[in-house]
Amino acid sequence: MLVLRSSPPSPFGRKIKIAAASLGLKDRIKVEMTDTLDPQDSIRGQNPLGKIPALVLENGKVLFDSRVILDYLDHLAGGGRIIPNGEARFDALCLAALADGLMDAALLQVYEARFRPEERRHADWLAYQAEKVTRALAVLEATPPAAVPAGGIPDAGQIGVACALGYLDLRFGGSWRADHPKLVAWLDAFEAAVPSFAETRVTP
Repeated sequence: MLVLRSSPPSPFGRKIKIAAASLGLKDRIKVEMTDTLDPQDSIRGQNPLGKIPALVLENGKVLFDSRVILDYLDHLAGGGRIIPNGEARFDALCLAALADGLMDAALLQVYEARFRPEERRHADWLAYQAEKVTRALAVLEATPPAAVPAGGIPDAGQIGVACALGYLDLRFGGSWRADHPKLVAWLDAFEAAVPSFAETRVTP
């Protein structure tokens, strides 16, 4: 049994759960709740960065971060499924990188508000992170990812974008939706085609 160290709100952990379900690997993975702020949590021994997600293999080896874990799950499923072969591989990986950057920028805004007293928050730095989100959303709205056909398997980029948008819904009240109707429609279609997206949703 593989062990996924994660936490329900983590968009990066959510990517792994959706990928595992899409690849038929869900039953091979046990999800173990992780508290990255707890110095006694074993995550710090499993991943020296103390970050989630981390995947503990059956031989005890630990893989991190989410990009590596996605690649490993694709390998377990035979390859070329959520990370396509050929030229399409680079389109999927570039889209996944954009989604990861969007999630990183959103997370940093959340952390700034959560861990710094209000008088010590850096408005310019917060604006800098918010601008990354704005630019990423603009690119995605102009050219939304391809739709996932019913019963099809999403690629790593599509999974990443869905989880990024889901995180904006969770932590920013879905404020992105008003100005991005194409992305809203795309996410609705993704949810209809990929049941694990709804199954992994966390409500505020």
